[in-house]
Amino acid sequence: MTLRAENGLICTGDASFDTPFIHNALILANAAIDRSKLAQRVLAKYPIDLTSLRVHDAFQTPLPGTSAADDLGLYGVSGDGEFGTAPPLVKTYDVKSVGATTLYARFRTHLPDDYEAGQTFQIRIVAGMSVLADTSATLDLEAYKIADDGTISADLCTTTPEDINNATLAAKDFTINSSGLVAGDEFDMRIAVAVNDAAGGTAVRAIITKIIRLVDAR
Repeated sequence: MTLRAENGLICTGDASFDTPFIHNALILANAAIDRSKLAQRVLAKYPIDLTSLRVHDAFQTPLPGTSAADDLGLYGVSGDGEFGTAPPLVKTYDVKSVGATTLYARFRTHLPDDYEAGQTFQIRIVAGMSVLADTSATLDLEAYKIADDGTISADLCTTTPEDINNATLAAKDFTINSSGLVAGDEFDMRIAVAVNDAAGGTAVRAIITKIIRLVDAR
């Protein structure tokens, strides 16, 4: 190995240096660095636009502005997501005294181009209740990978339904089986909110404020 300093360092042969030797400020903006050599960004956040939610059994139809039957609703009116007052949100209709019922919303999403193959992929849903159901309220997610030929996988979500029967909204993370997944993979996903209430009285609604993809990326 030959080392020579002439207005910089010239090296012929192999050399090793203490870590870290090359700092971020020294790397050119157009440096051709392989992604595998970049630091991993653990659980990087990629929000999903609530306006992309669709009717689960009529995918050509956007989620309605008022929840009804077995469909969640996308609200952006006075008192429920009015601009400058509160964010838009997804929620159920008033399910007090309805008994056991399940409402859905469906969406299509994909893994971002910086997703590291086979690494963690989760869907985070922030949810809770306006008023607690007297029996139960849960949130579930189904996730099917869409192949190029239009076929789909089995349900890849490995997380069981999460309890959301709480007046304080909280993040619920659903893990997707990442075996064989690569950047650009597409998914057909469905959210299910199951509420059981028979008490009557104050209005009971399940609420969703955010849906976020969490991925390990480089």
